[in-house]
Amino acid sequence: MTYRLYNRVGSGGFVTEAALALAEAPYELEELESKPGTPLPDSFRATNPWRQVPTLILPDGSTLTETAATLIHIAACFPDKGLAPPPGTPEHAAFLRWMVFTNVNVYEAVLRRSYPARYTTDAGNLEAVQEAAIARMGDALAVLENAIDPGPFLLGESMSVADIYVAMLFIWFRGEIDAPRLTAMAERVRQHPLVGPIWRRHFGDR
Repeated sequence: MTYRLYNRVGSGGFVTEAALALAEAPYELEELESKPGTPLPDSFRATNPWRQVPTLILPDGSTLTETAATLIHIAACFPDKGLAPPPGTPEHAAFLRWMVFTNVNVYEAVLRRSYPARYTTDAGNLEAVQEAAIARMGDALAVLENAIDPGPFLLGESMSVADIYVAMLFIWFRGEIDAPRLTAMAERVRQHPLVGPIWRRHFGDR
């Protein structure tokens, strides 16, 4: 019943690794020798046709991709670990809302900023694509900042995997933003006894 996680240092796979650690799930970590922002080797298509991490091999041998999907799945598989509210509750509905919102609006903007050539056929327009992505990411983070009410986490007093996901993306933002709640939440994630060491291995003191 062991998971296998394909990841690389500094990538979005950090949050899947953190979720597995919080779940106390047995897993093997396969770290790929490539830097974020560079394409994975073509040979990785056999594992993930989209050549992206995180790629999680489940205990039955099936493959799960997409960061948000891995988090929702791990939380569902280990309900006693409190990684997400119980399904069917209003709190779980809010959890799903912010997971999907973050994936569609924040992470997507990160990809447009990092890989602008994927989003336009005009090679002379890449800087504009990146600028628009940074602005869009800032707008989405502002929505999440307002959602942390009363806090200290998105869903109230308890940290979920959604908070770890948002905290990671928040430190990737390259624009200007006034976000004291997100800043405080990210610091709580950073200082978590299980998540903190994984954070520092991926992101250092960021």
